[in-house]
Amino acid sequence: MSLAVRVIACLDVDEGRVVKGVNFQQLRDAGDPVELAKVYDAEGADELTFLDISASHQARKTTMEIVSSTAEQVFIPLTVGGGVSSVDDVDRLLRAGADKVAVNTAAINRPELVAEVADRFGSQVLVLSVDARRAPGTDSGFEVTTHGGRRSAGVDAVAWAARVADLGAGEILLNGMDADGTRDGFDLDLIRLVREAVTIPVVASGGAGRLEHFPPAVDAGADAVLAATVFHFGTLRVGEVKQRLAEAGSAVRS
Repeated sequence: MSLAVRVIACLDVDEGRVVKGVNFQQLRDAGDPVELAKVYDAEGADELTFLDISASHQARKTTMEIVSSTAEQVFIPLTVGGGVSSVDDVDRLLRAGADKVAVNTAAINRPELVAEVADRFGSQVLVLSVDARRAPGTDSGFEVTTHGGRRSAGVDAVAWAARVADLGAGEILLNGMDADGTRDGFDLDLIRLVREAVTIPVVASGGAGRLEHFPPAVDAGADAVLAATVFHFGTLRVGEVKQRLAEAGSAVRS
């Protein structure tokens, strides 16, 4: 029997509030992170991902108080990312209540960090967040970006995913930056390419807008589907997504 497809609600946090925009621009306030986390836990989300989206851009650490408050209110796995640049940062977030920690920019700057975190805490703790956008001229057609999509990292996205999997990452959070916040659907080409390159779980992120967008992401190779905008503004409910996935033949958790 195949593993159940996970449905993950994502909280993009800026200045202590959940926000959502299009391609990380024109951010709108979507509410209090702790209150939203409680709602998604109650609605049946399999996991929560909490990303402090301005931490790397502002060169600061993720807000620990919000992480602790969120962890106290939810009883599903919590992944936290944003400004994580060392093994000590990971340690602090785990002590604050995170179950997994997402790393992005710091791993690009120093790939050894991936192996260091995996060696100390185990691969299951480490989520490698890959913000990828289309880039003609790269081998795969996709490049890695950093700083909320503001900068090109000059790295091929699929080759990078394969490398971090080899270094010990336990999961890849694959965010299609061209699709992010557009509600036009996941970038299926990107998901397929990364799925072919790695054996670790792949979380599809960026672009969910309608129920029919979720099954194709799973068909393309995603082990989990993540959404933010459609959940925050009430367009879709977690249970509706699970129902559609089940109707399409995927195993989901009740």
